[in-house]
Amino acid sequence: MKLNSSLSQIIFVFAFCSSLFAQSPKQLNYFDLKDIRLLPGPFYHAQQLDLQYLLAMDPDRLLTPFLREAGLPVIKESYTNWENTGLDGHIGGHYLSALSHMYASTDDPRIKERLDYMIITLRHCQQANGNGYIGGVPGGKRIWEEIHMGNIQSSTFSLNGKWVPLYNIHKTYAGLRDVFLLTANQTAKTMLIEMTDWALRLVSQLSENQIQDMLRSEHGGLNEIFADVAAITQNPKYLDLARKFSHQSILVPLKQHQGKLTGLHANTQIPKVLGFARIAELSNDVQWAEAVRYFWDNVVLHRSIAIGGNSVSEHFNPTNDFSKMVHSIEGPETCNTYNMLRLTKMLYRTDQQAKYMDFYEKALYNHILSTQHPEHGGLVYFTQIRPGHYRVYSQPQTSMWCCVGSGMENHAKYGEMIYAHTQDDLYINLFVPSRLNWKEKGIEIIQDNNFPKDPYTSLIINSKNKHEFALYLRKPKWLKTNPTISINEKSYPITDSTETHIKIKRTWKPGDRLRMELPMEIQAEQLPDQSNYYCISYGPVVLAARSGTNDLKGLKADDSRMGHIASGKQVPLRDIPILTGDPKAIPTLIHPVSSKPLHFTLTGLHRGKDTLKMELEPFYGIHDSRYILYWPQATSAQLQQLQDKIERDERESLALTAITVDKVIAGEQQPESDHFFREESSKAGSTDDTRWREASGWFSYQLKNTDASALYLKYMTDTALRTSEIWINGILVETLKSTDSSAVVKTSRIKLPKGSTAMSTIEVKIKGTLTSPSHKILEIRTLRSNE
Repeated sequence: MKLNSSLSQIIFVFAFCSSLFAQSPKQLNYFDLKDIRLLPGPFYHAQQLDLQYLLAMDPDRLLTPFLREAGLPVIKESYTNWENTGLDGHIGGHYLSALSHMYASTDDPRIKERLDYMIITLRHCQQANGNGYIGGVPGGKRIWEEIHMGNIQSSTFSLNGKWVPLYNIHKTYAGLRDVFLLTANQTAKTMLIEMTDWALRLVSQLSENQIQDMLRSEHGGLNEIFADVAAITQNPKYLDLARKFSHQSILVPLKQHQGKLTGLHANTQIPKVLGFARIAELSNDVQWAEAVRYFWDNVVLHRSIAIGGNSVSEHFNPTNDFSKMVHSIEGPETCNTYNMLRLTKMLYRTDQQAKYMDFYEKALYNHILSTQHPEHGGLVYFTQIRPGHYRVYSQPQTSMWCCVGSGMENHAKYGEMIYAHTQDDLYINLFVPSRLNWKEKGIEIIQDNNFPKDPYTSLIINSKNKHEFALYLRKPKWLKTNPTISINEKSYPITDSTETHIKIKRTWKPGDRLRMELPMEIQAEQLPDQSNYYCISYGPVVLAARSGTNDLKGLKADDSRMGHIASGKQVPLRDIPILTGDPKAIPTLIHPVSSKPLHFTLTGLHRGKDTLKMELEPFYGIHDSRYILYWPQATSAQLQQLQDKIERDERESLALTAITVDKVIAGEQQPESDHFFREESSKAGSTDDTRWREASGWFSYQLKNTDASALYLKYMTDTALRTSEIWINGILVETLKSTDSSAVVKTSRIKLPKGSTAMSTIEVKIKGTLTSPSHKILEIRTLRSNE
């Protein structure tokens, strides 16, 4: 859709409303966060912990990258971790968004003071830069000039030699947008528009192909931001920019209903789709909107697990094989669910299908709420489903991961989807204790409950006068039976009910009290690939069992590049109890613990020849412990066969893990970044969900080397001549050559050269040649002796 004619511009402007979101009679409105206040309960507790986490952060340290790149004096040293190893400044952008949501949610003056200080300082940086740009990308001025002139060197996680700089500045853009929209800060609006004009100039001389080449590098949701700027300014040039920043290699297959997502870095793609959705909304593009809905269905219905999360080692796994997720210690990433909830919020506003709120609720309780430690407020990166493993928590002064950034936002905006409204209708979407100020009606709604511990919610109508309006009460998928309603302690007959809502239209009097019973039951949910792993839930709450506290290595993360990964010993899957019985009978094995709400005893478990039982509780309450979230299942007749298979399948991998000092998966974004990846003339790809990197030039990593004695390589051959030179600290230690007749996976162990064994880290370089490129390298490890 081109908007370059005067007529198009006129049509476009009339399509906008005065607020950010274009509205139509069939669309819901969400209340502003400032109109909702959480009341005591698990979400309020999480919000207050997050507030303390935000106050524990040092704004001067977060601002250092921006001041440095603007040539201004710095006040303090930058934070470490990701904040001084290439992604400098990204947490500062998230911090703006988190402060904005927290101030809107709490009206806390300390948060407002922080926010104002951040904006004032960043404005100084923008003015010092003199061109509208704000960013902490190291050496950013040089690479932006290169890109402006058409010199683009792009790969999945780098752009002109820098670690995802477009992704980095997207956080600044999003922060400025949120400051304006949530706090009405006009300076932030000015800064946002000026920075967007900088982006217009950045790509003004580039062809469509050049821009698409640039977008191969992770770039967050820049297209969404530019669409939002179009709505804020009512200027169509920014919507045109949003379309230019829309990655066609992802959009085109989605428009054709082709889910070519397997093997792709998940959180690189989800923000792009948020932009597709926003552009479709503003331009009424039916085809783009349908592509977005297809993406949501593909990810949620076929790639997500019971807690609402998706991906393994940050990548989409095959829809028909979740085995990697079961085995991996790098399960669903918090950022993915953060963005899928944002997308769900967009979709539900214009299409009130039950699946959207069912997913939103499931992901909110079981993934997002669970990713914050309930005492010190630390945040989680990976929530693995490998039975018997555990999770690692951030610390405010050491951990600067992407999931810390999105995590600070997650727990600051729990009020955003509890309610929605049209002019005369009120929707109750979530059963979260809260107070709503429906100021247009002069009505206060208090939702009072102890949900999910007690299966009901109540609503109190406070107003000076009577009001007639329709109340739409959501009917969750997990309900055991139809809910019952009472008003002012009298049973209320339900006469208007659909699959998704109970509608009650009446004249409400001041003090009216409605109570809605929400009967829940135990349910078992199989992995989406229909393999024999089951998760257990009660109502919207996923249940899990604690399985020990031994070897919780790195439970509180330090500032190392891989501190977000729970690297303690992996419990062999052969030692995990097997849920024995027919899948349909699983609920009969679960019995409530009378003195402990939401706690249950699980029987029917077998480990070897032993029979045992374990206690289930809400997963969001399990911390500082190993846990079992998904259980292997077999009938009595299948039990021995499954036990033998589990031990056989994992024997070799566990033996290798036991002697591994460090490892990097070639072609995977975060592991490569964490190992200080460098390259010249290399490329990454995947074959049947196996990621690799090859080079006609070279690529290198830095690996930990403490007590290591050998290097382990896993690589793939094919029918072409392949030559891989293996260099360690500048010394050629091995040359691999192959001319296999088919593609096969091989491994090689290479003794480390003298002198390198005493070093804490080594540089491993893989070199190929123009005529004989390297093998497709899958994995590199440093190994200690197994003697």
